[in-house]
Amino acid sequence: MHSASDGDSGAALGLRPSVLVMQPTTLCNLDCRYCYLPDRAQRLNMSPAVNRAVVESVARWSDPAHQMEVLWHAGEPLTVGVRNFEDLLSEWPPGIAHHIQTNATLIDEAWCALFDRYHVRVSVSIDGPRGMNADRVTRGGGPAWRRIAAGIAVLRRHGTPFHMLSVVRDPAPEAARLIYSHACAIGAEALGILPEETKGSHGGRSPTGKSEWVSFFAELFTQWRANPVVRLRELESVANCYDAVRSGITAAEVLSMPVEPIPTVSYNGEVTVMSPDLAGFRHPRHGAFTVGNVLRDPLEDLLSGAGSVPWVREALAGVDTCRRTCRYAVVCGGSWPANKYFELGRLDGTETNFCRNLHQAKTEGALLCQP
Repeated sequence: MHSASDGDSGAALGLRPSVLVMQPTTLCNLDCRYCYLPDRAQRLNMSPAVNRAVVESVARWSDPAHQMEVLWHAGEPLTVGVRNFEDLLSEWPPGIAHHIQTNATLIDEAWCALFDRYHVRVSVSIDGPRGMNADRVTRGGGPAWRRIAAGIAVLRRHGTPFHMLSVVRDPAPEAARLIYSHACAIGAEALGILPEETKGSHGGRSPTGKSEWVSFFAELFTQWRANPVVRLRELESVANCYDAVRSGITAAEVLSMPVEPIPTVSYNGEVTVMSPDLAGFRHPRHGAFTVGNVLRDPLEDLLSGAGSVPWVREALAGVDTCRRTCRYAVVCGGSWPANKYFELGRLDGTETNFCRNLHQAKTEGALLCQP
């Protein structure tokens, strides 16, 4: 990945992203109690002009040797409707892998047909079996479970493969068993885990101790070893790191790699880098977490100049410190500035509860469950 920095020898931002996040709308039809998105009650949809501006930039740098994924996220994408979403997808060149994160409540046969036509990879937000989804509620405060389950049933009936993403509040070993068992039962291809976070408009609850999360991940990975039918995102990320080191790549080489920029294009064309979860928020000193707008400048120009934007410089300084001081940075890369900002109040901070509960805990959990 090519990179750009502000002239120092510290962490630098990559220029050719592997992942691009697109926000087709701010609206979500649910009101999950742990959601952090600031504008989820408003219907602010991405215009064709914003989508087209991004597509034009991607077409200039995309090639078969550089695989890129587009993730439609940051709201409930399906609230834009099948026709509007197809209008967005139809502008994109072939060879781009499209992913969508959805609560599944609006999925019907028409959506499944669209996913098939454009080879969209689906990930469903569901926290396990019915009793573990109390925080996933409708705008009226009622349980959303039946609607989520109905959408998953449509996916299965249509033969549309999907992943499962679970937010975990209570990291008890029994929760790990229930979540993995449910992923197997509903036919998910893969499972991702997110500890409940203190972020954005969600203040979070009292943090759980890291040791509990280590036990959770150890049990989750043990369940997989006993019945390896659902891929585990967190286990794969640790394994990939180990494999890289075993192949002869040194930890120093891993940590000198450019920071994945993860550009996030909001509905209005504003671009955030490094952390999609910063989109839509403001810093008291730096202002909006943006590096510019695709309606004014090409995305590639915004990425090449992002390293000189003050808030990005501060975030890169935090990455550099993590990489120099933390033994787990080889797993997480030292980034995740949104968690640093919302937990510590600064972008150049280092260790957070999110870091301990996810990156550190999954690494130690993987070691504990070794045969």
